[in-house]
Amino acid sequence: MTSVELEFVDDVACLWLNRPARLNAVAPALVDELLSALDRVPDSRAVVLAGRGRAFCAGHDLKDTPAGDSRARIERLQDVTRRLRALPQPVIAAVHGYAIGAGAEFALGCDLVLAAEDAVFAFPEAGLGLSVTGAASRLLPLLVGPLKAKELLLLGDRIDAHRALELGLVNAVVPDVHRTALDWARRIPAHPATTLAKRALDAGIDSALEQALELEVSHALITEHLPDNALGSRA
Repeated sequence: MTSVELEFVDDVACLWLNRPARLNAVAPALVDELLSALDRVPDSRAVVLAGRGRAFCAGHDLKDTPAGDSRARIERLQDVTRRLRALPQPVIAAVHGYAIGAGAEFALGCDLVLAAEDAVFAFPEAGLGLSVTGAASRLLPLLVGPLKAKELLLLGDRIDAHRALELGLVNAVVPDVHRTALDWARRIPAHPATTLAKRALDAGIDSALEQALELEVSHALITEHLPDNALGSRA
């Protein structure tokens, strides 16, 4: 069974994270397969990113992650955000169940985010002695504002779908998130102007993305080598 499935519904590419027994938790194989699948969607009208089973993505799979925050592994994970942002067509995240840590960062990297009633978002990295790595340091403040971004990152609280909507983390809360995501995807014009509009909107946002990603890598490596009580003065 592959960790990521790609299927086409008419001219919409649907990417399914497919580790349901692990709540689609992120492992190296999933990252590799997701990047490979993203390379195979260039002719679609839009892309829908979703998860099989009971969750969108429950964060890193600690049982299937190599020890140590190696730069190569972190940058490989960050390539998911890079690739999502660079796609010419819009990407819609269809979030149900958990979108935790890296899962929440996958959603942030998309152009539109739809949430099911049972969706739960959280950024627990700081409480685990880790650093965000998927450009959340850049994208989250733009969506919810700096103060709320700090609240979400520093406290690590879980928020439900309706709170996420209030904060501006998602576009809508819907009863059937996967059907709605397909409906929205079909409404997106299959026209070069769509790509131009996406690029224009993202130009300012993504101009500092690489700088944010590099800083996140540096901080992730720091958290690996310093004791907790040293982070406040060194990170």
